[in-house]
Amino acid sequence: MVIPVREIAAMARARGIDLIVDAAHSWQQLDFTLPDLDCDFVGLNGHKWRGAPLGVGILHICEGALSRVDRAPAEDASGPDIVMVRTHTGMLDYASWLTVPAALPFQQRIDRAARAARLRARRDCWVRQARLIPGIEILTPHDPMSHGAITSFRFRGRSSPQANAAIAQRLLEQHRFFTVHRTGAANGPCVRVTPPLFNSANDSARLVEALSAFH
Repeated sequence: MVIPVREIAAMARARGIDLIVDAAHSWQQLDFTLPDLDCDFVGLNGHKWRGAPLGVGILHICEGALSRVDRAPAEDASGPDIVMVRTHTGMLDYASWLTVPAALPFQQRIDRAARAARLRARRDCWVRQARLIPGIEILTPHDPMSHGAITSFRFRGRSSPQANAAIAQRLLEQHRFFTVHRTGAANGPCVRVTPPLFNSANDSARLVEALSAFH
């Protein structure tokens, strides 16, 4: 589900409330920039869509909001007034950090709108065919304004966490598709499919074939 962050941020700001946005999934998957969100605090990661290794996290704090966050106790009070002094992270994986200068320009060579369109196309390709499979429930809204590449599904009668974990395991072991089983607050346990940029239309067709084999 795509959340109207900018509108929520405006409501929070009008009431003097700080809004901290977890944009780990949406950043670089959907076609937007951080200024579009109009939020003072945004948490991001580098591995989901940016292409950096696991463990690369990003904290965005607007310059005007820095004064609302205390310096970390371990930081020198006379040091520069920047984001880094607000978050004392301890030991860091510098090898992963050093990949970011390569990941950033690589993604910048891909047009932001084109990337979002390809991810949505890969999603729509398998979802459109999967809807025809008897017993499958596509839980992600069909409205294109409400989703990006990520889509969750469930088979009727297989609503337990164990059943959905077994589906994800079978897709991986028998068909080499990595999916993630999740428990949802509203719709209950399900399996999440997240196609990356390098997936092809043939991959989408193979996924549908694998899902059809469950019946």
